[in-house]
Amino acid sequence: MKRIGAHVSAAGGVHNAPLNAQAIGATAFALFTKNQRQWRAKPLTTEQIDTFKANLQAVKIAPQYVLPHDSYLINLGHPEAEALEKSRNAFIDEMQRCEQLGLSLLNFHPGSHLKKISEEESLAIVAESINLALEQTEGVIAVIENTAGQGTNLGYKFEHLAAIIDDVKDKSRVGVCIDTCHTFTAGYDLRTAEACEQTFAEFDRLVGFDYLRGMHLNDSKPELGSRVDRHHSLGQGKIGWEAFRYIMNDPRFDEIPMVLETIDDTIWAQEIEQLYALQEQ
Repeated sequence: MKRIGAHVSAAGGVHNAPLNAQAIGATAFALFTKNQRQWRAKPLTTEQIDTFKANLQAVKIAPQYVLPHDSYLINLGHPEAEALEKSRNAFIDEMQRCEQLGLSLLNFHPGSHLKKISEEESLAIVAESINLALEQTEGVIAVIENTAGQGTNLGYKFEHLAAIIDDVKDKSRVGVCIDTCHTFTAGYDLRTAEACEQTFAEFDRLVGFDYLRGMHLNDSKPELGSRVDRHHSLGQGKIGWEAFRYIMNDPRFDEIPMVLETIDDTIWAQEIEQLYALQEQ
């Protein structure tokens, strides 16, 4: 079964996110467990945690279909020791918040080398950052999101994801989230069923579907291979509907959270309906 939702607001507290997901007909969702543009946040209260869990149960979305996203400030591949430590501490805090909420996934962008070290060195630092976080937490999987490759961002090649996973000690607690917009603008074509076949075969060969823990379903404003991260509403960008038809009819994408981050939240409910309508009987 396909589990589809969107990155919903947690304004007013994380406990509101499940209700916001229900309002758009979601069977999965993403959220920030704290303000994504600040380093520090107040700890979650027992009341917030209990209400979140109760609301999750009330909307009948299982915890494994929730894909929290960490702060955009975190750079687990940072070349400078002080900034790296700050990122690592913030990431551990994010993992612990997921633990408290009873969630098993944490989605994150791998990081950036900032032109100060090589990609290979920075990827090794990312893997070590993950190892440190896993040692200090339990039950939460670190889910690496592929990127568009904008600026000095790592993770735009499937080889980058494979290199990080290769250096993570506990393979059971690392996974991948594929963002369709990022995949496309990084240079992997998705515009036809044949292109999807080739791209996902490449992903399977280099990374493996065993590691796929989530998806971000976004169309793309920029062209193929532009290395620019600009999402668009489904069917309105350069990817088009065929990629999403392919995904909705491929069992390899069953039973993972598939999350819209498209630009118009007023049509998320409609986009979810349109995705389900693509399924062939």
